[in-house]
Amino acid sequence: MTGICFRDQLWLNTYPLDRNLVFDYFALSPFYDITCNNESLRSRQIHPLDMSQLMMMTGMEYVLSEVMEPHLFVMRKQRRSNSDKVDHLLAYYILDGSIYQAPLLGNVFASRISRTMHHISKAFSIACSKLEKIGNAETESDAAASESKTQKEAVDFKELMRIDKILVNLQKKLPPAPPPPPYPEGYVPPSASEEKAPDDLLASEALPPVIDPIIDQGPAKRPRFQ
Repeated sequence: MTGICFRDQLWLNTYPLDRNLVFDYFALSPFYDITCNNESLRSRQIHPLDMSQLMMMTGMEYVLSEVMEPHLFVMRKQRRSNSDKVDHLLAYYILDGSIYQAPLLGNVFASRISRTMHHISKAFSIACSKLEKIGNAETESDAAASESKTQKEAVDFKELMRIDKILVNLQKKLPPAPPPPPYPEGYVPPSASEEKAPDDLLASEALPPVIDPIIDQGPAKRPRFQ
């Protein structure tokens, strides 16, 4: 009965809602079980929430557990086995004159988990759709980049050929290079053979002495003449 809300505006306009009259107001709602011990106390002109009387009885009963007058009252339904042992069954709360049944803790957890799973599934669906769009955009951008790179390379090649042509034309228009200046008076330039002589000398010093291979092989390898 968690989907039911009870409110009697006529009663609220007639009586004040406090801890003394809240049970009478709760007894008007469909949540009230007329077979409870509180009803037995009412029939005997005893206050239905008198705990000293309820603790001496066994069976179904309602007790007032939380009070924040005049806005909030929490009523608990329980089964009493003896004066010390009770089993809590349901809870009801009266909020500003409206009576509700509090849902069970297991139902609250199940509802929260179901709602969480719904939002997580929705988030994953949105993320997958976004990733597909990003992948398509990256493919298109890669294709566009490759096309622009090809065009850029073609433009660079044409530019290179144009620069080479300009340099060739410029070289043709320039005068020939002037001859080298004359040597000073009395200076004799070395000839090519003299320039190579030191190099040949160094090469001859660096090479090992020439050894006759026949002599190195010993007398057994020498040719015999008859």
